[in-house]
This record gives sequence, C-alpha cells and structure tokens, in this order.
Amino acid sequence: MNHRLRKHSVSFRPNVRLAQSLWGDLSTAALDQLKELTRKHRLSIATGDLLLLDGRWYVTHSGLLRLAQRRRCRGIKTSVERHLSDPSSRRWVCKALAYTGLLTKGFTGYGDADPSNVSPLVHGAEMRIAETRAVNRALRKAYGIGLCSVEELGYLTPRPDPPAGKKTAQPHSNGNHSGNGHPRLRDRLCLLIREHQLDPTLVKRYAADFCGTQELREASRDLVESFITHLAEWASKDHAGLVCKLDGYAKREEVRS
Repeated sequence: MNHRLRKHSVSFRPNVRLAQSLWGDLSTAALDQLKELTRKHRLSIATGDLLLLDGRWYVTHSGLLRLAQRRRCRGIKTSVERHLSDPSSRRWVCKALAYTGLLTKGFTGYGDADPSNVSPLVHGAEMRIAETRAVNRALRKAYGIGLCSVEELGYLTPRPDPPAGKKTAQPHSNGNHSGNGHPRLRDRLCLLIREHQLDPTLVKRYAADFCGTQELREASRDLVESFITHLAEWASKDHAGLVCKLDGYAKREEVRS
C-alpha cells in the first residue's frame, strides 16, 4: 500500500510542475483535483492526458484510450446511427460500446457532430468527431471518469456575436482565455500539438519562422491565429508532410551544433 501511495506521489509532482509551466499558478481546487486524477487514474499531463481550460481539467481522447489500455479494456465497438444521422447536412450520430471484461454487456456512449457544434477548423470531419465523442463517453462511463473530454466541447468554435445593442456580461478570465470568452491562442496551439502528437519545440520554431519573428511571443495575435489555422489544416490533410517539415527544424539545429 505504501509503495502504491509513493508511486502516485512521485507522479503528482511532475504533473504539478508541468501544469504550472503551461498554465501558471493553479488554484487550490485545481491542485486537489489534479492530485486525485493522478492518484486514482494515473493521468499524465506530459503524455497529453489532461488539459486545463478556464480553470477546469478536461481529459483527452488519448488519455481515455491509455486509461482503457491500463485497465485491460477488452474492446470498443462503434457504429453510425443512420436513422438519426443526415449526411446531406453533415450531421452524424455514432454509438460506441466499451467492453471492460469478457462477460460484460458493455458501456454505451453516444456522440453527435455537425457543423454547428464543431470547430470550423475541422469542418468535413464531423463523422470522425461524432465517433470520437461516442467512444469518449463510453469510456468515461466504463471507468468512472467524471471529467468531460476536450473533444466533446467543440470549444474552438467562435461564439456568435450578441444582437446589436444587447450587452452581455464579460466572463471572468483566469489567464487561460482571452477577454472575449474565447480560448487563448496558447491553449488552442497546445491542443493541436497534443491532438496530432507533434513536437512542441519544433512547432514553436516553425511558428516563429511562419510569423517572421525570432520568438513566437514576439508575433502579433493575427499572425499567430493564422499560423494555428494553417497548422490545423495541414495536420488534418497531410500529417506525414507536416512532421517532415518539422523534422527539418531539428536537422537545422544539428547542423548548427
């Protein structure tokens, strides 16, 4: 028992250090929740299992899959609910069954996606997103994860502008979102890096080159936003080509050294 607690304690400290380097100081509530997620589910920030958005933890698709692997998940079955889907309007509903054992009936999860509830960056991939959401919900039920998954949020979709003349309350910002309630560019870039398993150091070098600056932090917001859109499109259409491009920056460093 002591060995298990010691193992979780060792895992917690690196999680905290990395979280603070990415998102700054954490609230007591966020720290307590991170400690419990580390202890109970062995979720790791370094491997992309968790993201902090607006002061709340969200689990990622890859984090749920790694958890299922550790818990010896027997399999996941997915299917399209055709009577609820409408391909002509790019609306898809998927069903997933996660089997935790040989004799279990499976834990069911449903996911839906259409152009209105996914990011404009991934329009055209609604069916895949619906399947991912269904799998995530099934796995969350199967293993008792109360955290919503990032893929279920659709949070990169800009909020509609309020009607003319109507005032809306400004949401509180803790440093993870911009003043208009949208996620900060840093968080959006971080999500893309984790989603597509890219090298963050090489992405930053590419971003600075794309923006024409020595460091990414010197670039204007418009340039960084253009880079994020460019990166998302390239990663979705030609992941291998993007990785090859990033590898070129690693080779440059080798030549310099």
